[in-house]
Amino acid sequence: MTVIILSITIFYLLLIGSFIYGFDKTQDFKFEDLTPHTKFSVVIPFRNEAHQLPVLLDTIKTLDYPKSMFEVIMVDDDSSDNSVDLIKNYDLKGLTISVVKNIRRTPSPKKDGITTAINDAQFNWIVTTDADCRLPKYWLDIVDNYIQNKSPKLIIAPVTYTRVNSFFKRFQLLDILSLQGVTIGSFGIGKPIMCNGANLAYHKDTFKDINGYEGNSHIASGDDLFLLEKLLKTHKKDVSYLKHPAVVVSTNAEPNFRALKSQRVRWASKTASYNNAFSKLTAIIVFAMNGLVVCLPLFYWAEIINLKTFIYTCMIKFLIDFLLIFKSARFFEQSQFLPAYVLSCLLYPYFTTYIACLSVFKGYKWKNRSYR
Repeated sequence: MTVIILSITIFYLLLIGSFIYGFDKTQDFKFEDLTPHTKFSVVIPFRNEAHQLPVLLDTIKTLDYPKSMFEVIMVDDDSSDNSVDLIKNYDLKGLTISVVKNIRRTPSPKKDGITTAINDAQFNWIVTTDADCRLPKYWLDIVDNYIQNKSPKLIIAPVTYTRVNSFFKRFQLLDILSLQGVTIGSFGIGKPIMCNGANLAYHKDTFKDINGYEGNSHIASGDDLFLLEKLLKTHKKDVSYLKHPAVVVSTNAEPNFRALKSQRVRWASKTASYNNAFSKLTAIIVFAMNGLVVCLPLFYWAEIINLKTFIYTCMIKFLIDFLLIFKSARFFEQSQFLPAYVLSCLLYPYFTTYIACLSVFKGYKWKNRSYR
């Protein structure tokens, strides 16, 4: 048993250590004073988001980018509240915003919504975000700057939580900071495995060249990740991470445990459908390490391992995880929330093991729809 514990710990240490190395290797983008050149179609699917939309629309209105060079396409996924009326009656001060009805063709409403919008889009660059997000003022400016400098086909950009005014929400923040750390680190080592559809940009022709979501449209979630996997097969050199603090999109943490559980099961449920071998390996090692930490007290109580093995294993995980989250928190300017890590790191292995098991045996609810 000691050999198994040692093996899992070493693999985990090497894996997270490689992401920490990759995080530093991924260079911050240097913004230049360039004349805006790129025209964008900003795509935002929504379903019953009337309580979230005013904040989103306020930040759209304050975007510092020529109004003639971007449009906003809001895709209504069968909302039953007053979301549509709210958008249509909102004073956006000259911005081009349209509401289109989602054309359902597959079991994935969000993928259908994005595809519907892309088919209607005027411009060649598609930028996606979510209805519960806040967009930074220079968002499109920096993306345009990056396109002019790097000529990519897919841009992954950072996402974090805001208004984390309780331990429950700070727990979620530290979780997403770790995921963002892995995202940035994986680009730094040349093995991208993650992205977030709340801050994603790609060329419309590239989306059509790879036939959009064909091949994974039967999976409800993963509009971002599966697109990344397909592009890595055909355009790996043209897939980039835009590392710049002024392009960070923020969203809300889940309000209660039930919503958090449903969200995390939805995220975990697509793991079995990964096509990227390194993604699968990462998921296996992370699950094995968290499962091991959950089982360590039992092993010690049953006298299968000694106290030294128990303590050293936990300390290695505690320290290597903290280093990754520390780097991520510093980049996102959220270091003030790091004290919550002490308690969070004790709870997280149990939470993530629980979610992994649920994702195998149970379905989830998303936007008041049930999925398996």
